[in-house]
Amino acid sequence: MAAWLENAIFYEIYPQSFRDSNADGIGDFNGIAEKLDYIRSIGCNAIWMNPCFESPFGDAGYDVSDYYKTAPRYGTNEDLKRLFDAVHQRGMHILLDLVPGHTSVEHPWFRESMKPEKNEFTDRYVWTDSVWTEPDGMASLRGISDRDGSCAVNFFSHQPALNYGFYKPDPKKSWQQATDAEGPRATLEAMKDVMRFWLGLGADGFRVDMAGSLVKNDEDGKGTIALWRNVREFLDKEFPNAAMVSEWGEPDKSLLGGFHMDFLLHFGPSHYNDLFRCENPFFSDSGKGDASEFVKKYLDSYNKAGGKGLICIPSGNHDMDRLARTIHGDNLKIAFAFLLTMPGAPFIYYGDEIGMRYVEGLVSVEGGFGRTGSRSPMQWDSSPNAGFSSAPKSALYIPIDESPDRPTVERQNSDPGSLLNEIRRLTAVRQAHKALGSSGGIEFVCVKKNECPLAYIRSDGDKDLLVILNPSAHEVEFDFGKKPKYKVYSFGGESFFAAGKVRVPARFAGIYGI
Repeated sequence: MAAWLENAIFYEIYPQSFRDSNADGIGDFNGIAEKLDYIRSIGCNAIWMNPCFESPFGDAGYDVSDYYKTAPRYGTNEDLKRLFDAVHQRGMHILLDLVPGHTSVEHPWFRESMKPEKNEFTDRYVWTDSVWTEPDGMASLRGISDRDGSCAVNFFSHQPALNYGFYKPDPKKSWQQATDAEGPRATLEAMKDVMRFWLGLGADGFRVDMAGSLVKNDEDGKGTIALWRNVREFLDKEFPNAAMVSEWGEPDKSLLGGFHMDFLLHFGPSHYNDLFRCENPFFSDSGKGDASEFVKKYLDSYNKAGGKGLICIPSGNHDMDRLARTIHGDNLKIAFAFLLTMPGAPFIYYGDEIGMRYVEGLVSVEGGFGRTGSRSPMQWDSSPNAGFSSAPKSALYIPIDESPDRPTVERQNSDPGSLLNEIRRLTAVRQAHKALGSSGGIEFVCVKKNECPLAYIRSDGDKDLLVILNPSAHEVEFDFGKKPKYKVYSFGGESFFAAGKVRVPARFAGIYGI
């Protein structure tokens, strides 16, 4: 594993909405470069930037039309190279968002694959052998060219699925190619070439979109795991320090495939949103939210991973409701105390550090639909457009939050008790204590169904730290036999340890050496 991942704290940037440097209403590379010192001031030393390649933007850039060229609205390849350099000059790292599972229908590979004559790209995508035959269990494009066949799509109808083969091809369906067939092998090599290009230019690695979806008919993920092991072998040989983060949500598979980190996703079996985004989240005043199912699944994944790699828990991302839509006030600070004391590299979605809100009632922009309200422009200050852009309001990529009390970096910088400054305290604590790092161990010592608090011990072999979190509006207690030796951090008062019990104040977070 790249050594820098051990103490990495990531900041996710949705480039369209972060900072517009040329007054066209859309964020860009130079705008990101302007704000690197701010990102560093939060305590973040790594960046994940959402897709920045050329695209018709039917899905916010997750529909790539040229893997080797940046989207002109963000800047040139040279501008991105300068951003890489500026990041590295600050001792930081940056991951690009790689979309290996599909392209745009405008990609030259796809246009060539549509031709009826056999060519280099005929098998670059998953095509059936007849326009009347749809791929099993997948939507498809049909009747779009003279080629006789239907092409599988991965998500939106303009995102044709790249062909990495079928783990268990149906012998009665000749169009289902094995993973070692010529077409799937060529697709994988083409994606390696894309990775070589950007790593050679200065990227520090990739966050990989839909990483578990590449090989088809692969119920147990064995074919996809083998594919990523192939990629890991290539990276270990040519780019041993390149970091790989998967959007998979099954750490026992992704880490086995050679990824360094895997996200717990907001869908699937993780119970991640039991904590943050449900009718009664754990990090709310009620004290009746449930963390127990999350902990159960987390430990299952943690144990299956066998201590290899990192399971990462993000504050949110471009596909989720904003954290502040369901968690409010001091509970945002307690939620971040959790996020910044768990194993794995923390990921902070831009604006979550100031409690940016989900903007209600927006018309979908670039395939955002219900996600659009979580992608509004970053709120920097009290100037027009919250300092995001000097373009006319009508030209903004997504409308700004018009609330007069909208949170801004400027206002929170000057408030010692702000969410932003509390997160700065927490990131400093995390970096100061190896036990709180990405690879430190964890043992849960208090987890009660529909009750608070949540408590766990982080350890590095030399030091043990007890973390206590009580987001509820009332005092609670739990059994714990050790009396702390010292306090590392507290918010919301002080816990009281006596006679084998701990009394925990309302809306409290604390870290103690034991």
